[in-house]
Amino acid sequence: MPETTLPVTDRLINALPDGAVITDPASMDAYRWDRANDPSAGVPLAVVRATSTEDVQAVVRLAAEAGTAVIPRGAGSGLSGGSSAVDGAIVLSLDRMRSIAIDADTRMAVVQPGAFNAEVKAAASAHGLWYPPDPSSFEFCSIGGNVATNAGGLCCVKYGVTTDYVLGMTVVLADGRAVRLGGPRVKDVAGLSLTKLFVGSEGTLGVITEVILRLVPAQLPPTTLVAVFPTLEGATGAVIEMTKSTRPSMLEFMDRPTIRAVEAATRMGLDVDAAAMLVIQSDSHADAAAEEIATIEAICLAQGATECFATSDPDEGEAFVQARRMAIPAIERMGTILLEDVGVPIPRLGDLVLGIAEIAARNELTIAVLAHAGDGNTHPVLVFDPADDAQRERAHVAYGEVMALAISLGGTITGEHGVGRLKQPWLGDYLGEDVLELNERIKQALDPQGIMNPGAVFAG
Repeated sequence: MPETTLPVTDRLINALPDGAVITDPASMDAYRWDRANDPSAGVPLAVVRATSTEDVQAVVRLAAEAGTAVIPRGAGSGLSGGSSAVDGAIVLSLDRMRSIAIDADTRMAVVQPGAFNAEVKAAASAHGLWYPPDPSSFEFCSIGGNVATNAGGLCCVKYGVTTDYVLGMTVVLADGRAVRLGGPRVKDVAGLSLTKLFVGSEGTLGVITEVILRLVPAQLPPTTLVAVFPTLEGATGAVIEMTKSTRPSMLEFMDRPTIRAVEAATRMGLDVDAAAMLVIQSDSHADAAAEEIATIEAICLAQGATECFATSDPDEGEAFVQARRMAIPAIERMGTILLEDVGVPIPRLGDLVLGIAEIAARNELTIAVLAHAGDGNTHPVLVFDPADDAQRERAHVAYGEVMALAISLGGTITGEHGVGRLKQPWLGDYLGEDVLELNERIKQALDPQGIMNPGAVFAG
């Protein structure tokens, strides 16, 4: 039988190394969802666990010939349904592509997409270097997924987000060609900035199989300040004031529902009656850090903070950082969640946080808010009982209301988690008709068959 007349699954098995193709329904089930637990996730035709760029090319070429959709997937830690399976598609898992090579002389790392963020940090640290982007899930999220969504994290207020550290990449296009974009150069403006185009594209334009990352000298031990506020207005007002005159290396926000969830999980003695808590760090040299933290503490007290605790002890500081990192898992213990990551200009942060509180009250829901407050990126987490139909419906209404509120404040529907499939219906409201059409033209030019992650970001 000619190869082109064989079923797609047989052709995949013939083209790829032994064991790379999974077709057993029970085994494929683990690859149907990311952490968003998209209820509409489909059943794939097959799962391929690639180990090289050549494997990815073989998969995409076969998919293009057959007109079969390809869903790129990393660690499955995404929070917007960006890697949800589609019925009859090929789920292309990059979790086996884990190599990391550090070039200390150029302060760069060449990384395959399946490597965890934490693994890149550890490899860089062995050379006295640091990879700054640090999502709360850094221990189990992959670099490919970070690049696909332009992930940020707790240090982004000072050090920026993933795109600020991506110098180049290898991408397999929708026709199976592999192209190299950018490279190991700090400055390069030859041609259009296609590297930046693929950062944040969520697998809709091609499959990233290698990334060149910029590294920086190791971070100095930080000094930490924890400030407790009796009002949301005071906490958000403090954020706005301190960002006018200081540049902390971390500026994180937790509201009362978040504090209570974290305290229930950790029993570390957090003030569960506080309206909000800020976790702030300075990684300047010792004297400068002390001065910066003193300035920030004065701002917090002027905005009504009832307690400020400062420490230069790394372990004490890390305990509060870990409390912030575990906020989402702690909230998940309360029920089923819908997670957002809307962002606004920093001066509108108070309007957003207070507006979300009003949405929660109006819809009789718990909405816990945590935030990378220093850059205006919030993570409202809507909690509901899935067995309560009325509550579930109110949660979905509130989900849209939060995004509408952010847009009305000059904000965005996603700061770092991506549009995925869950936020796709609101993309047009955010971008506007002309900009959405421009996005769709770029998608059409690079993926004319529409096989790359259909339904994610753009309407399928």
